Amino acid sequence: LRVLSPNPASCDSPELGYQCNSETTHTWGQYSPFFSVPSEISPSVPEGCRLTFAQVLSRHGARFPTPGKAAAISAVLTKIKTSATWYAPDFEFIKDYNYVLGVDHLTAFGEQEMVNSGIKFYQRYASLIRDYTDPESLPFIRASGQERVIASAENFTTGFYSALLADKNPPPSSLPLPRQEMVIISESPTANNTMHHGLCRAFEDSTTGDAAQATFIAANFPPITARLNAQGFKGVTLSDTDVLSLMDLRPFDTVAYPPSSSLTTSSSPSGGSKLSPFCSLFTAQDFTVYDYLQSLGKFYGYGPGNSLAATQGVGYVNELLARLTVSPVVDNTTTNSTLDGNEDTFPLSRNRTVFADFSHDNDMVGILTALRIFEGVDAEKMMDNTTIPREYGETGDDPANLKEREGLFKVGWVVPFAARVYFEKMICDGDGSGEMVQSEEEQDKELVRILVNDRVVKLNGCEADELGRCKLDKFVESMEFARRGGDWDKCFA
Repeated sequence: LRVLSPNPASCDSPELGYQCNSETTHTWGQYSPFFSVPSEISPSVPEGCRLTFAQVLSRHGARFPTPGKAAAISAVLTKIKTSATWYAPDFEFIKDYNYVLGVDHLTAFGEQEMVNSGIKFYQRYASLIRDYTDPESLPFIRASGQERVIASAENFTTGFYSALLADKNPPPSSLPLPRQEMVIISESPTANNTMHHGLCRAFEDSTTGDAAQATFIAANFPPITARLNAQGFKGVTLSDTDVLSLMDLRPFDTVAYPPSSSLTTSSSPSGGSKLSPFCSLFTAQDFTVYDYLQSLGKFYGYGPGNSLAATQGVGYVNELLARLTVSPVVDNTTTNSTLDGNEDTFPLSRNRTVFADFSHDNDMVGILTALRIFEGVDAEKMMDNTTIPREYGETGDDPANLKEREGLFKVGWVVPFAARVYFEKMICDGDGSGEMVQSEEEQDKELVRILVNDRVVKLNGCEADELGRCKLDKFVESMEFARRGGDWDKCFA
């Protein structure tokens, strides 16, 4: 495992994530590098409040293509190179382009994303690190068992501890700082794992996401394909699927290399500072088409558009409720009772207030669906599988357009590479003392807040206040679907 030092590149900072060429790089759906999403509600801890709990649920960092996607990309490049008899000037670079990307694993850029994420997590929640020599004061780490997820957790941890050391400057006698072993949860087909779906047969057999994307491709890709065939080459005819593979290559080619220390205009690989040359083949409208296609796939495959998607997130929600209330996990879906019933692998203590979990984009969408985060999305208006809503293509990330984003589902805002969801508890009594919540009376005052990539999401079904927060007991009550096991019985009907 190669773990990078916390030396963020200019394009990708711990505070704001990836900000270079945002009009392009923020339109790659789940393949966008993490970027801080502007929030209608300030993500700062409100004045007079003190945090009592923090948990992050993170996606792994930027990776190479999956085997299937890598094969499709390689095939279309081979098709062009072996058949094209003429290239337009903007397409000539393909003749000399060698496709040498890896498969599945984190890229060096993705490793750095996770180092940055750990730095930011420490900076935000340093107040909860009471005693850095006490393991219970430090984050408890779990990772789903795929290599890129484990590597992401390792790099996050490196960033976190690097920031802690820089902040506390502990004496040499206290080093190395105590660290607990990471809990790695198997992703085998029969394993109970709240951060990796696979057990619900009816959900695994579902094709709703693929069907929505196929309909959209048929309605929107032919003009793009026709333009590339007419203007880009002679002797080769690309299909809509070929064009999609070329579009997929843009993000993977951009984030494939080690991050650079500054912006570059050279032709050498630069780990995100320089866009892939394949971006030049497409227009701004093409980027919107691609982004919306990815959102459709997640919405109808793993989100509210799939009737069993929320059920896949129920186990994780019940684990979250257990941590928030410091009570045993109650769940009969995807939780691992052996792990969750052991204090060493699922600690439940009032002294344990910082947690970090690492997972995948599809699973995070299901969890957020179970948390009722997307209840304001108007599927009929905003998630049509043939036509892109006007609001989707026009809002972008401009803070001036925050209100227009309400009711939209943009997957790049939700689960980009290195996405993170922060779960917070706080108590607001105006004294700003930062002391731990001790009494049951104080616990009754605790508020829950959720941030998705720095954007505060107003909680649903629990009488959220103007800052998006709910009282802890009301939040627990609002998770009735998860607490009753969702629709798990339908998984095997």
